[in-house]
Amino acid sequence: MKIYTKFYKIQIFIYLCNPLKKKLMIIVPIKENESIDKALKKFKKKFEKTGVVRALRSRSAFEKPSITRRTTVKKAIYRDALRAAESSNI
Repeated sequence: MKIYTKFYKIQIFIYLCNPLKKKLMIIVPIKENESIDKALKKFKKKFEKTGVVRALRSRSAFEKPSITRRTTVKKAIYRDALRAAESSNI
């Protein structure tokens, strides 16, 4: 991780390898009086959105295609049930 200061702005650059073998660069612009804690919080949020950790966890163990399909169908059924319950409450 490199931290550069230029014209009273701090930017955090980090290179990540995503599952598609592309390099990503997360840039977090920081205002002049902003603390490092807020910058790290923004960085963590952007890092979660990239999905790198999610992809690493899914690749940690092999999962059969039938099981992945089954879990996606179960998730879809669960989401539909939640939407139906929400629409019946309104």
